[in-house]
Amino acid sequence: MESNIILYTTEDGNTAVDVILDDKTVWLTQKQMAELFDRDRKTITRHISNIFKEEELFKASVSSFFEHTAEDGKIYNTQFYNLDVIISVGYRVKSKRGTQFRIWANSVLKDYLIKGYAVNKKKLEMEMEKRSELQKTITLLENTVNHQQVQLDQAKELIKVVSDFSYGLSVLDDYDHQSVKISDVTEGGCYLFEYDEAVMIVVEMAKKFNTGLFGNEKDDSFKGALGNIYQTFDGKELYPSIEEKAANLLYFIVKDHAFSDGNKRIAAAMFIYFLDRNRILYNQNGTKRIADNALAAITLMIAESKPQEKDIIVKIVTNLINHKN
Repeated sequence: MESNIILYTTEDGNTAVDVILDDKTVWLTQKQMAELFDRDRKTITRHISNIFKEEELFKASVSSFFEHTAEDGKIYNTQFYNLDVIISVGYRVKSKRGTQFRIWANSVLKDYLIKGYAVNKKKLEMEMEKRSELQKTITLLENTVNHQQVQLDQAKELIKVVSDFSYGLSVLDDYDHQSVKISDVTEGGCYLFEYDEAVMIVVEMAKKFNTGLFGNEKDDSFKGALGNIYQTFDGKELYPSIEEKAANLLYFIVKDHAFSDGNKRIAAAMFIYFLDRNRILYNQNGTKRIADNALAAITLMIAESKPQEKDIIVKIVTNLINHKN
């Protein structure tokens, strides 16, 4: 099997180790590890033997045989070890190369998290492939760190955060490139949210936020916001999905300032009530599609946004409550 990425280049630039990428990890032979860490093969063999002896890792899950073309041109069935073993050996080797590797392991893992890519940057030059490579890298790192007992607790936590929010990061990337598109939404069968029903909710909220001004309508724009989400043009709905209707409802109520006080709180309440009545406020596992702090954040984002940003803001909100969440 041919190598297809470069894992590591030594500080002096004299050694660049080609590795096999397979089964969501990377693989090196003992000989390649010896070259990588500037140690003889016996030392590497001893470290690997101790890793298995101490049950830090289990051989069956971290080693495999691949066809490998040797220097004599012949193809041999050679044993390779995955990234778990490479990292573990790197933390045992007492050499300048070992020290360099440990520095590299920490800094590059963080680089993965901050930049979203570090493996084979040439493959990331194509914009359409970038997010898939990001996800592959996150999966690779997550699998490695979860199975590796090394001093990378900080990196492990960062990897978990980035993995958990990788979809949100892709939405931000789309925003940066002005390419946000609505996807994975719920179409058809939308609940009709009536004005009288909405007013009853506002009245109940006013009991909690008793300021004398909370929920006092200044004009008909609140009723208009509820009606606007069901608009049609040429027989087609302007906002065909439930998520689009919800996002626009939130936007209209925040921006129309229909009330003397409580516009953002009322807008957020109408938003989650609408999602709930349409049975998409919660995922199938019972978790919320949008967390409380995220609800507050997007409501404030709308309030601070410029009118000309409406389309992009609504698309972002729609994608933050779609089926990917």
